[in-house]
Amino acid sequence: MALADPAEVCQHPPAMIHVPVVPIGRPRRTFLDDATFAANLDALRAREATLNQRRAEVAAGWGPDYVARVHAKGKMTARERLVALADPGTRTFEVGTFVNYGVDFGGQRSPGAGVVTAFAQIHGRWCMVIANDNTVASGSWWPKTPEKIERAQTMALRLRLPTVYLVDCSGLFLPEQSRSFPGATGAGHIFKMNSLLSAAGVPQLAGVFGDCIAGGGYMPIISDRVYMTEQAYMVIAGAALIKGAKSQKITSLDIGGPEVHVHLSRCADVRVPDDATLIAALRRDVARLPSSGADYYRGDAGAIDPAHGTAELAGILPIDHREAYDASELLARLVDQSLFWEVMPSVGEEMICGIGRVGGLWTGFVANRQGLVGDPARPGARRPAAILYRAGIAKISAFSRACNDDGIPLVWLQDISGFDIGHEAERQGLLAYGSNLIYTNSTNDVPMFTVLVRKASGAGYYAMAGLPYDPVVQLSTTISRLSVMEGRTLAIATYNTKLDDDFQIVTQDPAERAKIEAGMRAVEARIEGDMDPWVAARQMDTDEIVELGELRAYLSMLVEASYQSIGHRRIKNSRIWSMHDLAILSEGLR
Repeated sequence: MALADPAEVCQHPPAMIHVPVVPIGRPRRTFLDDATFAANLDALRAREATLNQRRAEVAAGWGPDYVARVHAKGKMTARERLVALADPGTRTFEVGTFVNYGVDFGGQRSPGAGVVTAFAQIHGRWCMVIANDNTVASGSWWPKTPEKIERAQTMALRLRLPTVYLVDCSGLFLPEQSRSFPGATGAGHIFKMNSLLSAAGVPQLAGVFGDCIAGGGYMPIISDRVYMTEQAYMVIAGAALIKGAKSQKITSLDIGGPEVHVHLSRCADVRVPDDATLIAALRRDVARLPSSGADYYRGDAGAIDPAHGTAELAGILPIDHREAYDASELLARLVDQSLFWEVMPSVGEEMICGIGRVGGLWTGFVANRQGLVGDPARPGARRPAAILYRAGIAKISAFSRACNDDGIPLVWLQDISGFDIGHEAERQGLLAYGSNLIYTNSTNDVPMFTVLVRKASGAGYYAMAGLPYDPVVQLSTTISRLSVMEGRTLAIATYNTKLDDDFQIVTQDPAERAKIEAGMRAVEARIEGDMDPWVAARQMDTDEIVELGELRAYLSMLVEASYQSIGHRRIKNSRIWSMHDLAILSEGLR
């Protein structure tokens, strides 16, 4: 049998190959001079310093006096328990850190909404940990505390991650009960999420370390195993309420301590002497669970750092959203070895779709190009990128479906101004193409993660799997801007009836002009303030704010968590990806 000519094999590659990744990115100095890089770094440094200062502020809870009170009882704080629970030397990844940040509740504040929610690795398995912050009003539930807990439970359900509750909760913060008790996402919805996790077979473990009153008492009960320390109690109503209602002098430990719930009611399984023993028991239970499937899906591929350092992102991306950058340089600093397979590159040039490894595991990426791209309707002409045109919408919709079909986790890197607008856009049916994309992202089962890199504007934010379209986690950077439109544009729209076709104020009356100018400035300032990522994080319009330099670490964790649990979703081997069909069809090969 004659051997094939190697040259001919190169010209006509095999019909089915694995993943044809190629190097992307360039050394930084070849496309960005030192002065501009340093200026970008300086501009970002202040923002990221604020991020770290505010993280420390939230982590301190109500301060050292309250930490001392916890220690005086022989107990750990919530974050000390989290550190002890996680594998030594590993990082925990908090989400929802800035919920309620800066909100005043009658002269009091609730750092992190009084609860810590974090991804933590326990015996090599990623878990979701939900821990009441016992330095903040004894772990009470404030407005948005239930939503934050439910959001963490939803992440665990979507990824099928073991969920560990570290309960030390005195129930609702009663002065604000009307904002946390009723409604579709009120405190009671936590227990529905407990039930859905249980119904899906997601392991739930609970450690009760102290107060566990009313709703706090219900939260651990549906867990597969419940531990109680000697200081812990679970009650529908505490001693103070019973004393007021029934004139009975009795302690909460008498009512619902481990003597009652481990030995009589059987609402708990095991009593342990202290926090450290309970945490050791939780770790032992997690160790009994099936190990992670991530190494199986990696095969012989290990996690390899990008060829171009992730730390350079802080100097490559301008904080001014009007300045362009090469989106491929962003990808080159996120994927392993800076190797990437761009799929359908000749279609919808304004969008990048492709596959790379993150932590050794295949991951799909969709990113917005910046600057100018070619205009298919006018050969040789250029048009703005960071906008969704017809071909780009069709491209990312097909790519999203293929990732879902192939079981590849999908990361959306948003830096988008919105959809194309105007006569031609409407004639081309962008509404219908956009609806197709929205349908695709709404019905995907594969884990999707969204990053608001800089701007996330208008319906483009929705189309690229913004939070309303249920990504498992949405991350923001310190330079992200989330809005319908820019402040100046919105001010013009608001005062449109007072302006001419060139957007100049029509009236010549000085007093009226001054009033309109002041109003437009006020609208612009308010919208600019609303676009601040801290506002989004405070009201749970994004899950976490991260430094650009730690973005790869967050993505590596999320991607590995996506591959951890086996058997609940289809993950194809790369020989039979439908992604290969897309590549062949888009290239027009025969």
